[in-house]
Amino acid sequence: MKRAIFPGSFDPLTLGHYDIIQRGITLFDELVIAIGINAEKKYMFTLKERQQFIEEAFKDEPKIKVTTYQGLTVDFCKEIDADFILRGLRNPADFEFEKAIAHTNRSLSEIETVFLLTSSGKSFISSSIVRDVIRNGGDYSGLVPKTVRMQ
Repeated sequence: MKRAIFPGSFDPLTLGHYDIIQRGITLFDELVIAIGINAEKKYMFTLKERQQFIEEAFKDEPKIKVTTYQGLTVDFCKEIDADFILRGLRNPADFEFEKAIAHTNRSLSEIETVFLLTSSGKSFISSSIVRDVIRNGGDYSGLVPKTVRMQ
């Protein structure tokens, strides 16, 4: 079975994430959406809210599992027997950043990182931009799935 994880903080889940997940499930038998817990980071949405956003968005997709994890992503991959890490790329800066992480992960384990380019109409969306729009009372409905707009 080809199992991959798609790690992130998903604070919140965006249409960019959604795009990568939808396309990723065509490549793998199981895709684990892995919400990383980082005590150093200050989140806008609680862990429970972030998990609910994702679970609700993909409730009809049996190939998707949603979970949380702490520590190194490669250690979590070993724990759940995942052979792939799925990552989305929006721009060249993402590529350089993600390439360094992928090389590090590969040096720590046998894990392969698979990159998908975000669809062109979604490449400008990031969680930090969405949070800024929300904080400032803007209309973020075109940036996130309906499950996030339920707030």
